[in-house]
Amino acid sequence: MNEASDPPMAAKDRAQNPDMQEKAQEVADMAGEKAHEAAGSAQEMLRDQLDQRSTKAGETAVGTAQDLRSVGEELRKQGKDTPARLADRAAERTDQLGSYLRESDADRMLSDVEDFGRRQPLAVLAGGLVAGIVAARFLKASSRGRYQSRRAGESTRELSATTPARARGVYPEAPDSPPRESSQQVPVPSDPVTLP
Repeated sequence: MNEASDPPMAAKDRAQNPDMQEKAQEVADMAGEKAHEAAGSAQEMLRDQLDQRSTKAGETAVGTAQDLRSVGEELRKQGKDTPARLADRAAERTDQLGSYLRESDADRMLSDVEDFGRRQPLAVLAGGLVAGIVAARFLKASSRGRYQSRRAGESTRELSATTPARARGVYPEAPDSPPRESSQQVPVPSDPVTLP
């Protein structure tokens, strides 16, 4: 029935409607708060992971810098000054990178990346382009093997379904080639047959 035909029922619905709207709003607010909390905890976990991994990468880079310094010293002992200087420069840069990674937190690294993007937008664009090309090449290379193996399986099934079975015996390969024998021989009578 509609509101016009049953006035007492319509008044009851209108009285309950604000209560239902308030409850729905409360549920929606609670869901929004929970989603916001979940997003915040996910961001915090991501920051913690980034901090841990960057610290570990920094320690690895510092170790690599020490190895490069050792290489430079060894080259100097051999009288190779130019390669030794190159190794020392590489060690210095690697050490700077390692120190940065160990000492920086996720917020500082993100801020530095944003600043670099503002100063050098073409470099960021070129980096994104290179990363996209590398990803495309990787996907293409990995899908080629799956495609070929899938096609090989399909072609084997198609051949077995569409190739008619041949009777066993002797068949010529081509009109001017000698006949070849199949895997199973057809018995040939031992008596010569003469035609009248």
